[in-house]
Amino acid sequence: MSNQLSKGTSTVAQLKNDIDSGRTGDKVAFSDPGLSPLGTDDEAAGRPNSPERIALARATERKIGLSDSEAPGVLKSKWLMPVLMVVVIAITAVLVAGVWWMRG
Repeated sequence: MSNQLSKGTSTVAQLKNDIDSGRTGDKVAFSDPGLSPLGTDDEAAGRPNSPERIALARATERKIGLSDSEAPGVLKSKWLMPVLMVVVIAITAVLVAGVWWMRG
């Protein structure tokens, strides 16, 4: 556990970022839009979570999940989109050349 998970320093935004980044291991690294931000219901009810409880939730979720370096989308996916685009362009070029060759 890193020092940023020490008692009293965690916020609900940090917990949501841990979940959205895939560090908790229960979803892929992608922003998950919500109707209301995490913790809003508690605040509206007049019982906001204490920083200690949020730190405990982050620590618990991250024990189950992945470390920062293992989290999906940290370094591994930087090459995925360019490779996928090259593959799609290559397949399209082959299909267009095939249709052009068959008509010609």
